[in-house]
Amino acid sequence: MSGARPAGRAPLRVDRARTWLRRIGAALLRPARALAEVVRRILEPGRAPLVRHGRRPLPVAEAEAITVLSANLWHDWPRHRSLGARLESLARLVEAEGVDVVLLQEVARIPWLRADEWLADRLGMSSVYSRANGHERAIGFEEGLAVLSRFPLAAPRSRMLRPSPSRFVRRMALGVDVLSQYGSLRAYSVHLGMLPGVNSDQLDHLRLWVSVGAAGRPAFIGGDFNAGERAPQMARARRAWTDVFRHLHPHADGTTHELRWPWGAALRRSRLDYLFLAPGERNWNVLEARHVSGHGLPHSDHAAVLARLAPAD
Repeated sequence: MSGARPAGRAPLRVDRARTWLRRIGAALLRPARALAEVVRRILEPGRAPLVRHGRRPLPVAEAEAITVLSANLWHDWPRHRSLGARLESLARLVEAEGVDVVLLQEVARIPWLRADEWLADRLGMSSVYSRANGHERAIGFEEGLAVLSRFPLAAPRSRMLRPSPSRFVRRMALGVDVLSQYGSLRAYSVHLGMLPGVNSDQLDHLRLWVSVGAAGRPAFIGGDFNAGERAPQMARARRAWTDVFRHLHPHADGTTHELRWPWGAALRRSRLDYLFLAPGERNWNVLEARHVSGHGLPHSDHAAVLARLAPAD
């Protein structure tokens, strides 16, 4: 009959429909797979920290005291406003104060700038970095902790502080040996969480980790503790370690961070940034301690903490 359909046409249409459905499914899955890979990279632990050796190491017998600076660099994601200029401001502060050891938090790494490496190269210092959050290759941004020094560095270790309520937000501590004129010291940069109960437990975890890692040696512990000095956990920290700023200035204004209304008036003033000394088996003198900011342009929305220390014996 002239109106009869070819016998193979119906199966051909079914095959074509299946092919198009497979192509559509594959197209829909590609973004999902890409997103899953981004999430996997963000969640994976950071690599073991490695020391980058500076080009201008300080002779270990040169200085009579050791100067330590702890600074939150304020990564300002995703805008990173004036980041390069703020890093230069901090570098000038480090040079002007003759800083030997720099403890850094919110250290940004973006495709065109790695803050830790830029500062280390600018200052000729050795450095070590540990990623905390984000992933530079996966999303074009990450931030973490760093320690820089004019002295040689060795034996870096990082630790995620517990508890961690979110898998996407890590609170970290980074420790490294500083081979100074006073022998081997331990330096720690830390950044704790904002929830009070979590913050308290993380600080207890940090105190135990520092005690084990320092093993009787002197240790400097600096960072953004995200807790006011009246918080019970900060009182416990002061019983275990010396709060160098309060040691010299028991009644001074200790504000290191301000929240402001859009019109500029202060909304809240807090002390969030601290530098502690765990003296170990030696007695130490705190010669100077103060809160400072970058030369010219402020380096951050946090003040930095600077101290000069020397053994008492």
